[in-house]
Amino acid sequence: MIVCSCNVLSDDDIRAAVAESDDAVRHAKQVYGCLGCSAECGRCARTIKTIIDETHGPCAKSCCSGCPHSHAVAANDETAELPRFALAAC
Repeated sequence: MIVCSCNVLSDDDIRAAVAESDDAVRHAKQVYGCLGCSAECGRCARTIKTIIDETHGPCAKSCCSGCPHSHAVAANDETAELPRFALAAC
């Protein structure tokens, strides 16, 4: 299924990018970077985030430091800023 019509990205493309990335892909912006494109209208961002969470499976919500999907920010660090993806106004 095509998820991003602007860049013609399928759900399989997104799942592969998340699964094959050496970095912990957590945001739509990172998926675009892995696939060599950038966001255009941003309508697919929520769907991409859902696919990212599904691809990471049960550890998506509770990664620990030993998990290969963990990110540099500790789960209990409330002061840390995570990158945000801004949606374009339509």
